[in-house]
Amino acid sequence: MIAVNAVITRIIEPKTQIEDHRKRFSNSDLKRLIIPLFWEQLLVMLVGIVDTLMVSYAGEAAVSGVSLVNMFNIVFINLFTALASGGAVVVSQYIGNKDRSNGNTSASQLVMFSLLFSALVMGIVLLFNRSLLGLLFGRVEPDVMEACVTYLRISAYSYPAIALYSAGAALYRSMGQTRTTMVISIASNGINVVGNAIGIFVLRAGVSGVAYPSLIARVFSAAVIVILCFQKKNAVSLQWKKILAWNWEAIGRILRIALPNGIESGLFQLAKVALSSITALFGTAQIAANGVAQSFWSMAALIGVAMSPAFITVIGQCMGAGDVEAADYYMKKLLRITVSASIVWNLLIFVAVFPAMGFYALSEETVRLVIILVAIHNLFNAAFFPFAGPLPNGFRAAGDVKFPMYTAIFTTVICRVIFSVIFAIWMNLGVIGIAWAMCADWVIKSILMIVHYRRGKWKGHRVI
Repeated sequence: MIAVNAVITRIIEPKTQIEDHRKRFSNSDLKRLIIPLFWEQLLVMLVGIVDTLMVSYAGEAAVSGVSLVNMFNIVFINLFTALASGGAVVVSQYIGNKDRSNGNTSASQLVMFSLLFSALVMGIVLLFNRSLLGLLFGRVEPDVMEACVTYLRISAYSYPAIALYSAGAALYRSMGQTRTTMVISIASNGINVVGNAIGIFVLRAGVSGVAYPSLIARVFSAAVIVILCFQKKNAVSLQWKKILAWNWEAIGRILRIALPNGIESGLFQLAKVALSSITALFGTAQIAANGVAQSFWSMAALIGVAMSPAFITVIGQCMGAGDVEAADYYMKKLLRITVSASIVWNLLIFVAVFPAMGFYALSEETVRLVIILVAIHNLFNAAFFPFAGPLPNGFRAAGDVKFPMYTAIFTTVICRVIFSVIFAIWMNLGVIGIAWAMCADWVIKSILMIVHYRRGKWKGHRVI
């Protein structure tokens, strides 16, 4: 065990060290921060798979309606997450600066603004849900459209809960208390799964039997995290007087981080929709292979997704304390952890593909295509995604938000979309061409991010 720990330390420790008293996060602290983030994200993905399986018993119209509305909902969820991330950056820096008063103000304003923004979105969707769905999915069958309308109306009521939980969870993560959000996620997802089972198999309520448990679970999560955020023992806490008083300065700081992140997320979702329409051109076998491969891709990307909030917390606190060298030290250390863990995790997922294919009723051609797609994805995900995904969050935590946004716009439009057309259609590579375009996106984005990191301009930004 000692020898293993020594090897791990040698792998993750940067060559350039700083004094021990400036290391705000020990290895144990990082372990307590990162491991709950990993388990929380893994749980969400596994529950998503179980939910999809159970929804299938409600009929094809229900499955189609839920999947289409979830594509629509993810746009708003990403906006709420971007807003919460902006708040997390600001609060992390105040924690690092030991400025509890302004930290409390920023936390309270984040919760207030999240509630108002999500309530506005909820109202718009409830008023125009059928028109919006008709605009997006007007050609679907009538029973699928009715399923969409039912699911969207119920899920719209959960928007404020989603926004509040995102804000509260971001605050807790900025304090390094990721175990709390993991426990809440376990309880919430448990409620969701049990509720879905009752709604579908006992009450036979169809789409409503899926939608209401999700609403209940989200309200539960929001209520618990908001109550916990009022605890005065926390590094920052919510205060009613600061929630009820509008503070333009605090909101401005949050939005300066959140808006570029929101634009980037929105553009990425639009690109995914465009790529879905390209995928639909290549026949049943390729569409099926792409769909199955994406489930493995999502699992393989887990390390990068889980590490992203860790960058915000650690780098944000270091920059808030004014210790740029410590921020640089932890940027390198977190990258080393991410790359090392990604290599091991992506290899494990790829190995798991072979036995997993035995559970799918797919043709030999489709199975072969799935294996090729996962191999391409996992190789590049392990080598490049740590620099294309989590590293930009380190820049955002330092207040450098424009460069990641401009880079993401360039690589998403030029690499992911245009290269997909070139590789998939012009070169007739089909879904393999789309996979190569995705990898090209990561490679080019990684190179740009590494160059930007080495130039060090991110160190000169200030949030507070």
